[in-house]
Amino acid sequence: MLDMTSPSIKMISVRNACMEAPPGPKKDEAFKHYAAAEHARHAMREADSDTELDAAIQALA
Repeated sequence: MLDMTSPSIKMISVRNACMEAPPGPKKDEAFKHYAAAEHARHAMREADSDTELDAAIQALA
């Protein structure tokens, strides 16, 4: 079973990418998706969390 109580490596990587991004709308959008991923992870919804992390990465592109 997957440990949903601690952040995944992907979550940590996305958070770091968000924090290092220059200020602006892309960073804001990425943080919204990151927050949604964090919320989904706490609710034990792995697929939703992963989808939101992918959206955060896309927002930074």
